[in-house]
Amino acid sequence: MAKSSVPQRVQSALWARAAGRCEYRGCNQSLVGDLIAGKEDGLYGFIAHIVADAPGGPRGDEVRSRLLAKSLDNLMLLCARHHKLIDVDAPDEHPESVLLAMKDAHETRVETNAGIDEERASHVLRFGATIGANEALVSTQAIFSAMPPDRHPASRQTIDLELVGSTYRDDEPEYWQMQRRNLQQLFKERVGGRIERQEITHLSVFALAPQPLLIELGRLLYEIVPTTVHQRHREPPTWKWQRDRPVLEFIAKDPPADAEGPVVLKLAVSATVTDDRIERVLGPGVAVWSIVVTEPGNDLVRQPEDLAAFRAALRRAYDAIKARHGEGTVIHLFPVLPVSLAVETGRVWMPKADLEMLIYDQNREHGFVPTIRIGASPSSGIVS
Repeated sequence: MAKSSVPQRVQSALWARAAGRCEYRGCNQSLVGDLIAGKEDGLYGFIAHIVADAPGGPRGDEVRSRLLAKSLDNLMLLCARHHKLIDVDAPDEHPESVLLAMKDAHETRVETNAGIDEERASHVLRFGATIGANEALVSTQAIFSAMPPDRHPASRQTIDLELVGSTYRDDEPEYWQMQRRNLQQLFKERVGGRIERQEITHLSVFALAPQPLLIELGRLLYEIVPTTVHQRHREPPTWKWQRDRPVLEFIAKDPPADAEGPVVLKLAVSATVTDDRIERVLGPGVAVWSIVVTEPGNDLVRQPEDLAAFRAALRRAYDAIKARHGEGTVIHLFPVLPVSLAVETGRVWMPKADLEMLIYDQNREHGFVPTIRIGASPSSGIVS
């Protein structure tokens, strides 16, 4: 159907509701402007009828075609490929109910995103080695779509903190020294100053990196600006919160009162960590404090309430360890956590109140190895 048969006001309303993008499920192509053709103000969309304007057309009806010919509710904005698909190539595969569902989902998403208040804007912080070679793991499209309805991107440009390449292995102290310095420098340059100038008022964190560095990132974030830490799910593969399970229950376990060995905090959520693995590193007689879940797994964090429950349990553990063991104690931290909880581990730690921590990382060949310290003097920040 030619666009001229649809009143201009109806056409304009449809373009507005669709935000100038193809409404076919999974497409979302922008239909305004063509940089290749050099026409930034060109319109390249097609207004298609769901129920054809004539009885013999796709999904046409003897009575309803005439009644719906100029109805906004019966029109979709489509790119050329999908316009041809629903009307010519595969009309039978696109019944009225399917197209109405596509239209409703697209326009609801546009309304939800556009309706977010300006103060809900958040700058996106990406951290990890996956930013370059494996872009899809922390892709901007996946990130931006995960933020509404609570937040929306403050800018199309993300703040990227990249892990740099290294000839050192991750069981060598030099690896952690270099990566930590790189993270601290990038954070100072790309985040710290902008927060001080109040250019950034909220951060949304999307990270995929080794656990000690995730904890260090959380330490750098601390409470300098309101922050939302996101979790990438495996099933389904998305950053969007799922809320398909009850809130996680974290179980705290204390060591015997007479335990006098090195003080350990075991955070075993993604997998089980037996005490004998810790004893192989620190020797027998360790005082193991732990936060665990009943059934560990790598896809447990499904909602922000899980992070809140973990923060509360961890805060109690930090306080209890200091109360029993006193100032000057070093906590040997063994984290096996989803990435979001690793970041929160650093955020919960209070620089002026909590004990020094030595963080261990699981290495395939050597088991747990010491990596970095937090809360130590600069000269002892890295294991030697």
